[in-house]
Amino acid sequence: MQRKQVKSSNVRSVGYDETKQILEIEFTSGAIYQYLNVPENIYVKLMTAPSIGKAVHELLRGKFDFKAKEK
Repeated sequence: MQRKQVKSSNVRSVGYDETKQILEIEFTSGAIYQYLNVPENIYVKLMTAPSIGKAVHELLRGKFDFKAKEK
């Protein structure tokens, strides 16, 4: 999955697979998480948010299943 670099103090890059509805986030710590069954509108909201770090917390945390991806 191709990720796009983003301007954020906590998030390095974000990718989205619309077919599988997987949202992949690489944090500045190097950790990579894949959020599952994420509708495209959530990805759009995330990418257009004034603060991506805050949007991750508000839009994803506790709302979607996720798994850590091996580096």
